[in-house]
Amino acid sequence: MAVAATMTKPLPAHPLPKKPLPAGWPRERYESHNRRLKAMRLAIALLDTGVYRPEQAPNHRIRSTAARIGVHAPSETTCRLVRALLYDNC
Repeated sequence: MAVAATMTKPLPAHPLPKKPLPAGWPRERYESHNRRLKAMRLAIALLDTGVYRPEQAPNHRIRSTAARIGVHAPSETTCRLVRALLYDNC
């Protein structure tokens, strides 16, 4: 019996180069974009540590994770966004 193997492309050993955002956007759009990127990084770090549910991620845990991965302490809004991302993964 043949088993089908899924071939996935291995992840790069180093981060992908950053590209500048297009000029001309309103400032709020840049802030929102960067906030979502930060929340995604924090959500991934929390998932790696075993935090899978929003109720397991109070602000102090999110902020301590941010310090551990070298990100500035997130605001209340970013913490809510992190919990929303965790909720979507349930």
